[in-house]
Amino acid sequence: MTPVARIAKTTAFKLSAVYLLVFSAFALIFVFSISYTASEVLNGQLADSVEEEILNLADPWNDGGVYALIAAIQERSSRPGAALYLLVDPMGRLLAGNVTRVSGDLLADAVRGPITTVYFDTAENQREAVIRAVRLGGGYTLLVGRDIAESERFGSVIRTALILAGALLIALAMGSWFFVSRRVLKRIDAVSDATRRIMAGDLSGRLEVLGTDDEFDRLAASLNAMLERIEHLLSGLRSVSDNIAHDLKTPLTRMRNRIETALGAAPDSDAQRAVLQDTIDEADQLIRTFNALLMISRIEAGAPQEARELVDLAVVAADVGELYGPAAEEAGATLTVSAEGPLNVRGNRELLGQALANLIDNALKYAGGAGREPRIAVTAARDGGDVVVTVTDNGPGIPERDRERVFGRFVRLEESRSTPGTGLGLSLVAAVVTLHGGTVTLGDAAPGLAVAIRLPAAVDTP
Repeated sequence: MTPVARIAKTTAFKLSAVYLLVFSAFALIFVFSISYTASEVLNGQLADSVEEEILNLADPWNDGGVYALIAAIQERSSRPGAALYLLVDPMGRLLAGNVTRVSGDLLADAVRGPITTVYFDTAENQREAVIRAVRLGGGYTLLVGRDIAESERFGSVIRTALILAGALLIALAMGSWFFVSRRVLKRIDAVSDATRRIMAGDLSGRLEVLGTDDEFDRLAASLNAMLERIEHLLSGLRSVSDNIAHDLKTPLTRMRNRIETALGAAPDSDAQRAVLQDTIDEADQLIRTFNALLMISRIEAGAPQEARELVDLAVVAADVGELYGPAAEEAGATLTVSAEGPLNVRGNRELLGQALANLIDNALKYAGGAGREPRIAVTAARDGGDVVVTVTDNGPGIPERDRERVFGRFVRLEESRSTPGTGLGLSLVAAVVTLHGGTVTLGDAAPGLAVAIRLPAAVDTP
Protein backbone atom coordinates (compact mmCIF):
# COMPACT_ATOMS: atom_id res chain seq x y z
CA MET A 1 0.00 0.00 0.00
CA THR A 2 1.41 3.38 -1.03
CA PRO A 3 1.82 6.14 1.58
CA VAL A 4 -0.93 8.18 -0.07
CA ALA A 5 -3.32 5.21 0.00
CA ARG A 6 -2.51 4.60 3.68
CA ILE A 7 -3.18 8.25 4.50
CA ALA A 8 -6.45 8.15 2.54
CA LYS A 9 -7.71 5.28 4.71
CA THR A 10 -7.15 7.09 8.02
CA THR A 11 -10.00 8.62 9.98
CA ALA A 12 -8.05 11.88 10.22
CA PHE A 13 -7.90 12.04 6.41
CA LYS A 14 -11.62 11.46 6.04
CA LEU A 15 -12.49 14.03 8.72
CA SER A 16 -10.08 16.52 7.16
CA ALA A 17 -11.67 15.95 3.74
CA VAL A 18 -15.13 16.65 5.17
CA TYR A 19 -13.85 19.78 6.92
CA LEU A 20 -12.15 20.90 3.71
CA LEU A 21 -15.38 20.58 1.74
CA VAL A 22 -17.35 22.42 4.40
CA PHE A 23 -14.80 25.23 4.67
CA SER A 24 -14.60 25.52 0.87
CA ALA A 25 -18.37 25.81 0.62
CA PHE A 26 -18.42 28.45 3.32
CA ALA A 27 -15.57 30.31 1.62
CA LEU A 28 -17.46 30.40 -1.71
CA ILE A 29 -20.67 31.51 -0.03
CA PHE A 30 -18.71 34.17 1.84
CA VAL A 31 -17.04 35.46 -1.35
CA PHE A 32 -20.26 35.72 -3.34
CA SER A 33 -22.30 37.17 -0.48
CA ILE A 34 -19.71 39.87 0.26
CA SER A 35 -19.35 40.65 -3.44
CA TYR A 36 -23.10 40.89 -3.96
CA THR A 37 -23.56 43.03 -0.83
CA ALA A 38 -20.74 45.39 -1.85
CA SER A 39 -22.25 45.76 -5.34
CA GLU A 40 -25.68 46.54 -3.93
CA VAL A 41 -24.24 49.11 -1.53
CA LEU A 42 -22.26 50.84 -4.29
CA ASN A 43 -25.25 50.92 -6.67
CA GLY A 44 -27.38 52.37 -3.92
CA GLN A 45 -24.83 55.08 -3.29
CA LEU A 46 -24.76 55.95 -7.03
CA ALA A 47 -28.56 56.16 -7.17
CA ASP A 48 -28.60 58.45 -4.16
CA SER A 49 -25.95 60.63 -5.80
CA VAL A 50 -28.05 60.95 -8.99
CA GLU A 51 -31.13 61.93 -7.00
CA GLU A 52 -29.11 64.54 -5.11
CA GLU A 53 -27.78 66.06 -8.39
CA ILE A 54 -31.29 66.38 -9.79
CA LEU A 55 -32.42 68.14 -6.64
CA ASN A 56 -29.42 70.50 -6.81
CA LEU A 57 -30.19 71.40 -10.47
CA ALA A 58 -33.81 72.15 -9.66
CA ASP A 59 -32.81 75.43 -7.98
CA PRO A 60 -31.20 77.06 -11.11
CA TRP A 61 -34.16 75.94 -13.23
CA ASN A 62 -36.68 77.41 -10.82
CA ASP A 63 -34.71 80.62 -10.36
CA GLY A 64 -33.50 81.44 -13.89
CA GLY A 65 -35.09 79.01 -16.28
CA VAL A 66 -33.30 77.20 -19.06
CA TYR A 67 -30.34 79.61 -19.35
CA ALA A 68 -29.53 79.32 -15.64
CA LEU A 69 -29.81 75.53 -15.91
CA ILE A 70 -27.45 75.47 -18.94
CA ALA A 71 -24.89 77.52 -17.04
CA ALA A 72 -25.12 75.24 -14.00
CA ILE A 73 -24.73 72.11 -16.16
CA GLN A 74 -21.71 73.53 -17.98
CA GLU A 75 -20.09 74.47 -14.70
CA ARG A 76 -20.69 71.04 -13.17
CA SER A 77 -19.58 69.20 -16.32
CA SER A 78 -16.18 70.86 -16.21
CA ARG A 79 -15.37 69.57 -12.74
CA PRO A 80 -12.90 66.63 -12.41
CA GLY A 81 -14.78 63.36 -11.99
CA ALA A 82 -18.00 65.07 -12.96
CA ALA A 83 -21.27 63.23 -13.29
CA LEU A 84 -22.95 62.78 -16.69
CA TYR A 85 -25.32 65.57 -17.69
CA LEU A 86 -27.55 66.15 -20.72
CA LEU A 87 -30.12 68.86 -21.42
CA VAL A 88 -32.16 68.70 -24.67
CA ASP A 89 -34.84 71.02 -26.04
CA PRO A 90 -38.28 69.95 -27.28
CA MET A 91 -36.79 69.30 -30.75
CA GLY A 92 -34.23 66.86 -29.35
CA ARG A 93 -31.26 69.17 -29.77
CA LEU A 94 -28.42 68.98 -27.19
CA LEU A 95 -28.23 72.27 -25.29
CA ALA A 96 -25.69 71.43 -22.56
CA GLY A 97 -23.86 68.52 -20.91
CA ASN A 98 -20.93 66.20 -21.39
CA VAL A 99 -22.84 63.48 -23.26
CA THR A 100 -22.55 63.43 -27.09
CA ARG A 101 -25.20 60.82 -27.89
CA VAL A 102 -27.99 59.04 -26.15
CA SER A 103 -30.79 56.78 -27.26
CA GLY A 104 -33.77 58.64 -28.66
CA ASP A 105 -36.12 56.15 -26.98
CA LEU A 106 -34.78 57.19 -23.63
CA LEU A 107 -35.45 60.85 -24.37
CA ALA A 108 -38.91 60.12 -25.74
CA ASP A 109 -39.87 58.06 -22.70
CA ALA A 110 -38.28 60.32 -20.13
CA VAL A 111 -40.56 60.52 -17.12
CA ARG A 112 -40.07 60.88 -13.43
CA GLY A 113 -39.58 57.16 -13.13
CA PRO A 114 -37.08 54.76 -11.61
CA ILE A 115 -33.32 55.00 -12.06
CA THR A 116 -32.00 52.68 -14.74
CA THR A 117 -28.66 51.73 -16.26
CA VAL A 118 -27.86 52.73 -19.87
CA TYR A 119 -24.87 53.41 -22.12
CA PHE A 120 -23.85 57.02 -22.80
CA ASP A 121 -21.55 58.19 -25.58
CA THR A 122 -19.32 60.82 -24.03
CA ALA A 123 -16.52 62.84 -25.54
CA GLU A 124 -14.02 60.21 -24.34
CA ASN A 125 -15.79 56.90 -24.86
CA GLN A 126 -18.95 54.97 -24.24
CA ARG A 127 -19.81 54.54 -20.60
CA GLU A 128 -22.26 52.47 -18.67
CA ALA A 129 -24.04 54.63 -16.14
CA VAL A 130 -26.86 54.81 -13.69
CA ILE A 131 -29.17 57.57 -14.99
CA ARG A 132 -32.36 59.40 -14.23
CA ALA A 133 -34.34 61.20 -16.95
CA VAL A 134 -36.63 64.08 -15.92
CA ARG A 135 -39.11 65.96 -18.16
CA LEU A 136 -38.97 69.70 -17.39
CA GLY A 137 -41.51 72.38 -18.23
CA GLY A 138 -41.67 73.62 -21.83
CA GLY A 139 -40.69 70.22 -23.30
CA TYR A 140 -37.09 70.28 -22.05
CA THR A 141 -35.54 66.97 -20.84
CA LEU A 142 -32.77 66.64 -18.27
CA LEU A 143 -30.70 63.49 -17.86
CA VAL A 144 -28.31 63.00 -14.93
CA GLY A 145 -26.14 59.92 -14.53
CA ARG A 146 -23.23 58.43 -12.69
CA ASP A 147 -20.56 56.31 -14.33
CA ILE A 148 -20.60 52.82 -12.77
CA ALA A 149 -17.20 51.82 -14.12
CA GLU A 150 -15.50 52.92 -10.92
CA SER A 151 -17.90 50.95 -8.77
CA GLU A 152 -17.46 47.97 -11.06
CA ARG A 153 -13.70 48.21 -10.66
CA PHE A 154 -14.08 48.44 -6.91
CA GLY A 155 -16.40 45.44 -6.89
CA SER A 156 -13.96 43.54 -9.09
CA VAL A 157 -11.14 44.31 -6.69
CA ILE A 158 -13.24 43.04 -3.80
CA ARG A 159 -14.19 39.87 -5.67
CA THR A 160 -10.59 39.23 -6.68
CA ALA A 161 -9.35 39.73 -3.12
CA LEU A 162 -12.03 37.46 -1.72
CA ILE A 163 -11.37 34.77 -4.33
CA LEU A 164 -7.65 34.88 -3.57
CA ALA A 165 -8.40 34.70 0.15
CA GLY A 166 -10.70 31.73 -0.43
CA ALA A 167 -8.09 29.99 -2.56
CA LEU A 168 -5.46 30.63 0.11
CA LEU A 169 -7.83 29.28 2.74
CA ILE A 170 -8.41 26.11 0.73
CA ALA A 171 -4.67 25.70 0.10
CA LEU A 172 -3.88 26.13 3.81
CA ALA A 173 -6.67 23.69 4.69
CA MET A 174 -5.25 21.12 2.28
CA GLY A 175 -1.74 21.63 3.70
CA SER A 176 -3.01 21.31 7.25
CA TRP A 177 -5.06 18.29 6.24
CA PHE A 178 -2.00 16.55 4.76
CA PHE A 179 0.19 17.47 7.74
CA VAL A 180 -2.36 16.32 10.31
CA SER A 181 -3.01 13.08 8.44
CA ARG A 182 0.70 12.29 8.25
CA ARG A 183 1.21 13.17 11.91
CA VAL A 184 -1.71 11.07 13.06
CA LEU A 185 -0.59 8.18 10.87
CA LYS A 186 2.93 8.44 12.26
CA ARG A 187 1.71 8.28 15.85
CA ILE A 188 -0.59 5.36 15.06
CA ASP A 189 2.26 3.52 13.33
CA ALA A 190 4.41 4.06 16.43
CA VAL A 191 1.64 2.54 18.57
CA SER A 192 1.32 -0.41 16.17
CA ASP A 193 5.10 -1.01 16.20
CA ALA A 194 5.19 -0.91 20.00
CA THR A 195 2.25 -3.32 20.32
CA ARG A 196 3.88 -5.74 17.86
CA ARG A 197 7.08 -5.72 19.93
CA ILE A 198 5.10 -6.33 23.09
CA MET A 199 3.12 -9.17 21.49
CA ALA A 200 6.44 -10.66 20.34
CA GLY A 201 7.44 -10.96 24.00
CA ASP A 202 9.22 -7.68 24.74
CA LEU A 203 7.18 -6.65 27.77
CA SER A 204 9.52 -3.73 28.44
CA GLY A 205 8.30 -1.99 25.27
CA ARG A 206 6.49 1.28 25.80
CA LEU A 207 4.63 3.77 23.64
CA GLU A 208 6.43 6.98 22.74
CA VAL A 209 5.45 10.06 24.73
CA LEU A 210 6.54 13.27 22.98
CA GLY A 211 5.74 15.60 25.85
CA THR A 212 3.15 17.62 23.91
CA ASP A 213 0.43 16.66 26.40
CA ASP A 214 -2.04 16.12 23.56
CA GLU A 215 -4.58 13.31 23.35
CA PHE A 216 -1.98 10.92 21.90
CA ASP A 217 0.42 11.64 24.75
CA ARG A 218 -2.32 11.11 27.33
CA LEU A 219 -3.37 7.87 25.64
CA ALA A 220 0.25 6.69 25.44
CA ALA A 221 0.80 7.52 29.13
CA SER A 222 -2.31 5.56 30.13
CA LEU A 223 -1.33 2.58 27.97
CA ASN A 224 2.24 2.70 29.33
CA ALA A 225 0.89 2.61 32.88
CA MET A 226 -1.27 -0.38 31.93
CA LEU A 227 1.70 -2.13 30.26
CA GLU A 228 3.85 -1.47 33.30
CA ARG A 229 1.16 -2.99 35.51
CA ILE A 230 0.86 -6.00 33.20
CA GLU A 231 4.63 -6.46 33.18
CA HIS A 232 4.68 -6.25 36.96
CA LEU A 233 1.87 -8.80 37.26
CA LEU A 234 3.46 -11.21 34.80
CA SER A 235 6.81 -10.86 36.55
CA GLY A 236 5.08 -11.54 39.84
CA LEU A 237 3.30 -14.52 38.31
CA ARG A 238 6.59 -15.99 37.12
CA SER A 239 8.12 -15.36 40.53
CA VAL A 240 5.13 -16.93 42.27
CA SER A 241 5.29 -19.97 39.99
CA ASP A 242 8.99 -20.43 40.67
CA ASN A 243 8.56 -20.01 44.42
CA ILE A 244 5.54 -22.31 44.56
CA ALA A 245 7.53 -24.97 42.74
CA HIS A 246 10.42 -24.50 45.17
CA ASP A 247 8.36 -24.22 48.37
CA LEU A 248 6.02 -27.09 47.60
CA LYS A 249 8.54 -29.47 46.13
CA THR A 250 10.56 -29.65 49.35
CA PRO A 251 7.68 -30.45 51.76
CA LEU A 252 6.12 -32.87 49.30
CA THR A 253 9.45 -34.67 48.97
CA ARG A 254 9.73 -34.84 52.77
CA MET A 255 6.18 -36.18 53.02
CA ARG A 256 6.93 -38.88 50.46
CA ASN A 257 10.13 -39.94 52.23
CA ARG A 258 8.34 -40.08 55.58
CA ILE A 259 5.53 -42.16 54.17
CA GLU A 260 8.06 -44.48 52.56
CA THR A 261 9.82 -44.79 55.92
CA ALA A 262 6.51 -45.50 57.64
CA LEU A 263 5.77 -48.27 55.15
CA GLY A 264 9.07 -49.95 56.05
CA ALA A 265 8.42 -49.78 59.81
CA ALA A 266 6.51 -52.33 61.84
CA PRO A 267 2.73 -51.88 61.88
CA ASP A 268 1.33 -49.81 64.75
CA SER A 269 4.84 -48.86 65.89
CA ASP A 270 5.63 -45.54 67.57
CA ALA A 271 7.95 -44.65 64.70
CA GLN A 272 5.16 -45.08 62.18
CA ARG A 273 2.82 -42.97 64.30
CA ALA A 274 5.46 -40.18 64.59
CA VAL A 275 6.01 -40.20 60.82
CA LEU A 276 2.29 -39.93 60.17
CA GLN A 277 2.02 -37.05 62.67
CA ASP A 278 4.87 -35.20 60.95
CA THR A 279 3.18 -35.81 57.61
CA ILE A 280 -0.08 -34.32 58.94
CA ASP A 281 1.83 -31.28 60.22
CA GLU A 282 3.48 -30.86 56.81
CA ALA A 283 0.12 -31.16 55.07
CA ASP A 284 -1.36 -28.57 57.46
CA GLN A 285 1.46 -26.18 56.54
CA LEU A 286 0.71 -26.69 52.84
CA ILE A 287 -2.97 -26.08 53.47
CA ARG A 288 -2.14 -22.86 55.32
CA THR A 289 0.00 -21.77 52.37
CA PHE A 290 -2.83 -22.34 49.92
CA ASN A 291 -5.31 -20.67 52.26
CA ALA A 292 -3.06 -17.61 52.43
CA LEU A 293 -2.84 -17.53 48.62
CA LEU A 294 -6.59 -17.79 48.31
CA MET A 295 -7.12 -15.06 50.88
CA ILE A 296 -4.69 -12.71 49.10
CA SER A 297 -6.41 -13.35 45.75
CA ARG A 298 -9.82 -12.79 47.32
CA ILE A 299 -8.70 -9.57 48.99
CA GLU A 300 -7.08 -8.23 45.79
CA ALA A 301 -10.33 -8.99 43.96
CA GLY A 302 -12.16 -6.81 46.49
CA ALA A 303 -14.48 -9.58 47.65
CA PRO A 304 -14.78 -8.48 51.33
CA GLN A 305 -16.08 -5.00 50.40
CA GLU A 306 -19.51 -5.81 51.73
CA ALA A 307 -18.14 -6.62 55.21
CA ARG A 308 -17.16 -3.01 56.01
CA GLU A 309 -17.91 -1.76 59.49
CA LEU A 310 -16.60 0.76 61.98
CA VAL A 311 -13.43 -0.70 63.53
CA ASP A 312 -11.43 0.74 66.43
CA LEU A 313 -7.79 -0.05 65.62
CA ALA A 314 -6.81 0.64 69.23
CA VAL A 315 -8.99 -2.29 70.32
CA VAL A 316 -7.69 -4.47 67.47
CA ALA A 317 -4.07 -3.72 68.40
CA ALA A 318 -4.75 -4.53 72.06
CA ASP A 319 -6.53 -7.80 71.21
CA VAL A 320 -3.80 -9.00 68.85
CA GLY A 321 -1.10 -7.98 71.34
CA GLU A 322 -2.86 -9.96 74.06
CA LEU A 323 -3.15 -12.95 71.71
CA TYR A 324 0.60 -12.92 70.98
CA GLY A 325 1.63 -12.20 74.57
CA PRO A 326 2.20 -15.85 75.55
CA ALA A 327 4.10 -16.57 72.32
CA ALA A 328 6.36 -13.56 72.92
CA GLU A 329 6.93 -14.61 76.51
CA GLU A 330 7.79 -18.14 75.40
CA ALA A 331 10.29 -16.74 72.87
CA GLY A 332 11.88 -14.57 75.56
CA ALA A 333 10.74 -11.38 73.84
CA THR A 334 9.12 -8.25 75.22
CA LEU A 335 5.90 -7.22 73.47
CA THR A 336 4.39 -3.83 74.30
CA VAL A 337 1.21 -2.28 72.90
CA SER A 338 0.52 1.45 73.08
CA ALA A 339 -2.85 2.47 71.63
CA GLU A 340 -5.36 4.94 73.01
CA GLY A 341 -8.72 4.92 71.29
CA PRO A 342 -10.95 5.50 69.75
CA LEU A 343 -9.05 5.15 66.45
CA ASN A 344 -11.91 4.38 64.14
CA VAL A 345 -11.54 3.29 60.55
CA ARG A 346 -14.08 1.73 58.22
CA GLY A 347 -13.14 -1.77 57.15
CA ASN A 348 -13.14 -5.48 57.83
CA ARG A 349 -12.15 -6.26 61.44
CA GLU A 350 -10.94 -9.81 60.72
CA LEU A 351 -8.70 -8.75 57.83
CA LEU A 352 -7.19 -5.84 59.75
CA GLY A 353 -6.55 -8.13 62.70
CA GLN A 354 -4.93 -10.72 60.41
CA ALA A 355 -2.64 -8.07 58.89
CA LEU A 356 -1.51 -6.85 62.32
CA ALA A 357 -1.02 -10.46 63.49
CA ASN A 358 1.21 -11.15 60.47
CA LEU A 359 3.40 -8.16 61.32
CA ILE A 360 3.77 -9.21 64.97
CA ASP A 361 4.47 -12.81 63.92
CA ASN A 362 7.24 -11.61 61.57
CA ALA A 363 8.66 -9.38 64.29
CA LEU A 364 8.80 -12.33 66.74
CA LYS A 365 10.76 -14.36 64.17
CA TYR A 366 13.44 -11.75 63.56
CA ALA A 367 13.60 -9.58 66.72
CA GLY A 368 16.75 -9.57 68.78
CA GLY A 369 20.07 -11.01 67.66
CA ALA A 370 23.63 -9.77 68.14
CA GLY A 371 23.25 -10.11 71.93
CA ARG A 372 20.09 -7.95 72.06
CA GLU A 373 16.98 -8.93 73.97
CA PRO A 374 14.09 -9.31 71.49
CA ARG A 375 11.72 -6.38 71.73
CA ILE A 376 8.53 -5.70 69.75
CA ALA A 377 6.51 -2.51 70.10
CA VAL A 378 3.04 -1.90 68.64
CA THR A 379 1.76 1.68 68.59
CA ALA A 380 -1.46 3.13 67.19
CA ALA A 381 -2.21 6.85 67.00
CA ARG A 382 -4.11 9.49 65.06
CA ASP A 383 -2.10 11.49 62.51
CA GLY A 384 -4.20 14.22 60.92
CA GLY A 385 -6.95 12.54 58.95
CA ASP A 386 -5.31 9.10 59.19
CA VAL A 387 -4.79 6.37 61.74
CA VAL A 388 -1.26 4.97 61.84
CA VAL A 389 -0.38 1.59 63.34
CA THR A 390 3.35 0.84 63.65
CA VAL A 391 5.05 -2.46 64.53
CA THR A 392 8.72 -2.08 65.45
CA ASP A 393 11.32 -4.73 66.29
CA ASN A 394 15.03 -4.64 67.09
CA GLY A 395 16.11 -7.33 64.65
CA PRO A 396 18.39 -7.08 61.60
CA GLY A 397 15.82 -5.12 59.60
CA ILE A 398 15.43 -5.12 55.82
CA PRO A 399 17.88 -3.39 53.46
CA GLU A 400 16.36 -0.37 51.72
CA ARG A 401 16.88 -1.91 48.29
CA ASP A 402 14.63 -4.86 49.24
CA ARG A 403 11.80 -2.99 50.98
CA GLU A 404 9.56 -2.90 47.93
CA ARG A 405 10.38 -6.42 46.82
CA VAL A 406 9.40 -8.10 50.09
CA PHE A 407 5.72 -7.35 49.47
CA GLY A 408 5.73 -9.85 46.61
CA ARG A 409 4.37 -13.33 47.10
CA PHE A 410 6.81 -16.00 48.31
CA VAL A 411 9.58 -13.42 48.57
CA ARG A 412 11.98 -14.30 51.37
CA LEU A 413 15.28 -12.56 51.91
CA GLU A 414 16.68 -15.73 53.43
CA GLU A 415 17.68 -17.65 50.33
CA SER A 416 18.20 -20.90 52.26
CA ARG A 417 14.57 -20.71 53.50
CA SER A 418 15.53 -22.49 56.73
CA THR A 419 13.34 -20.21 58.85
CA PRO A 420 9.69 -21.33 59.08
CA GLY A 421 7.33 -19.33 56.90
CA THR A 422 5.79 -19.09 53.46
CA GLY A 423 6.84 -15.63 52.32
CA LEU A 424 3.20 -14.56 52.10
CA GLY A 425 2.87 -12.56 55.32
CA LEU A 426 3.78 -9.14 53.98
CA SER A 427 1.91 -9.85 50.73
CA LEU A 428 -1.25 -10.39 52.75
CA VAL A 429 -0.60 -7.20 54.75
CA ALA A 430 -0.15 -5.16 51.55
CA ALA A 431 -3.33 -6.62 50.04
CA VAL A 432 -5.40 -5.83 53.16
CA VAL A 433 -4.07 -2.27 53.43
CA THR A 434 -4.64 -1.60 49.71
CA LEU A 435 -8.19 -2.92 50.00
CA HIS A 436 -8.85 -0.40 52.80
CA GLY A 437 -7.42 2.51 50.80
CA GLY A 438 -4.29 2.83 52.89
CA THR A 439 -0.54 2.48 52.54
CA VAL A 440 2.12 0.34 54.20
CA THR A 441 5.75 1.45 54.44
CA LEU A 442 8.92 -0.10 55.78
CA GLY A 443 11.46 1.97 57.69
CA ASP A 444 14.64 1.67 59.71
CA ALA A 445 14.15 1.33 63.48
CA ALA A 446 17.94 1.58 64.06
CA PRO A 447 18.30 -1.26 64.79
CA GLY A 448 15.44 -3.29 63.43
CA LEU A 449 12.45 -2.78 61.18
CA ALA A 450 9.51 -0.40 61.56
CA VAL A 451 6.36 -1.27 59.57
CA ALA A 452 3.77 1.53 59.42
CA ILE A 453 0.20 1.00 58.27
CA ARG A 454 -1.64 4.23 57.44
CA LEU A 455 -5.41 4.08 56.96
CA PRO A 456 -7.93 6.90 56.47
CA ALA A 457 -9.81 7.62 59.67
CA ALA A 458 -13.58 7.12 59.67
CA VAL A 459 -15.57 10.32 59.44
CA ASP A 460 -18.60 9.07 61.35
CA THR A 461 -18.53 8.15 65.02
CA PRO A 462 -19.73 4.87 66.51
